[in-house]
Amino acid sequence: MPTTLHEPWFSFLKDLDPIAGEPTKIPCIGGFAVTQYYGLARTTADLDVIDVAPLAARKRLIEAGGRGSILARRHRVYLDFVGIAQVPYEYEGRLAPIYGGLFQNIRLFVADPYDIALCKLKRDSDRDFQDVLYLARSTPFDLEILERRYREELRPYLFGSASEADFALAHWLESIREDRQRQV
Repeated sequence: MPTTLHEPWFSFLKDLDPIAGEPTKIPCIGGFAVTQYYGLARTTADLDVIDVAPLAARKRLIEAGGRGSILARRHRVYLDFVGIAQVPYEYEGRLAPIYGGLFQNIRLFVADPYDIALCKLKRDSDRDFQDVLYLARSTPFDLEILERRYREELRPYLFGSASEADFALAHWLESIREDRQRQV
């Protein structure tokens, strides 16, 4: 996996690093992770921010690097605080450090492909599905693991209708299987 962070992200996070003021864990779960770490060739202007620790650093980072901030306008990317995220229950234990040593304070971590997929499931947009399809093509991606994590770590904790998420997952699984058949 990549060891260098592409622009404008590197410069943006370098400018944010002193503002964090202390070692700060930032889990990456969305389009930023799929494009910057897993290598999908598309752009994304936001880095979804959830569970940033410590909380005081999160507040400083969002103020300095959130949508519309001076740094966001300068670099044309921003931090996007996701207030209510639907993530698998055990995702934090599977986060892996990325781009170690680039920053003094900011510590980026990436979710594994299954957890990224499940984070995108409830919204079920075309872009989200294309990200998941890319992950299914480019990483070891076992559909049984995806289904198991959904049943055990996401579905019991979903907000709103679980039947919509069930339908989306069934559609995604079928589409990935069809895509794999075409690739053979």
